[in-house]
Amino acid sequence: MKKIDREGYKILKQLVSDVQGAPYPNVIENELYKIWYEHAQVVAIECLEYIDKNFPNDKKPGKFPKF
Repeated sequence: MKKIDREGYKILKQLVSDVQGAPYPNVIENELYKIWYEHAQVVAIECLEYIDKNFPNDKKPGKFPKF
């Protein structure tokens, strides 16, 4: 596994947070958006699980917020 630096870790977590905060599909009447939303949510969850598994030391209080 390649290593990720602190800045990359923070950027990755922010990206996942932004994707998970996307407007729910019922707000936007667009079939392509609904498809994207479902896939983006699945990938965001996989990303968070990966981060939790591969960066266990960052779960300590005061470092980064736990998702």
